[in-house]
Amino acid sequence: MDAARFQTFVDWPRAKAAGIEFVFLKATEGGDLKDPKFEDHWKGAGQADIKRGAYHFYYFCTAPEIQARFFIQNAPRTRGSLPPVLDMEWNPFSPTCKRRPDGATVRAEMQRWMDIVTAHYGQKPIIYTTPRFYKENGLSVFRNVDFWLRTTAKTPAEAFPGQTWRFWQYTATGTLPNTPGAIDINAFNGSSATWESWLERRSLR
Repeated sequence: MDAARFQTFVDWPRAKAAGIEFVFLKATEGGDLKDPKFEDHWKGAGQADIKRGAYHFYYFCTAPEIQARFFIQNAPRTRGSLPPVLDMEWNPFSPTCKRRPDGATVRAEMQRWMDIVTAHYGQKPIIYTTPRFYKENGLSVFRNVDFWLRTTAKTPAEAFPGQTWRFWQYTATGTLPNTPGAIDINAFNGSSATWESWLERRSLR
């Protein structure tokens, strides 16, 4: 699953018992917004022995270097955690930033953010994106990167033709016992053995 401030309460032990194996938690957005539920969610998931990782929601009106440093300040480098995630999507609801760079600029800014974050955490970030953002900005050029793809109406093969993927966010209407509201649910692409092998290779040291 994944969670942010919209999940005001998560019963993490019940989530674990229900079969949740991993969670991505929103840590930061832009260069000055820390998710107010991040620390609670991070602690709760860890205590429930759910594999956890932190993600950053990209903001197009702040330099990637500032955003990378802000993420590093707020997302702990905890041994055994999942790699950091860069969440790339258009935000039409932003009241402060209407900038939409061209694809080449978007990719260059992404790379600058990822280079700084990779150097700090020792793992290359996962890229989360939507079909529209992926297509409009030519994200298929990124190679040797784990993709986390959002598509709720189609399969990844249909929505992202030719793109390999590691995680698939396939619904935004999942439910969990004793946890209010809808939950984003994700699948890992592979068997249990593949999951364990990926964790061994990609977890933070």
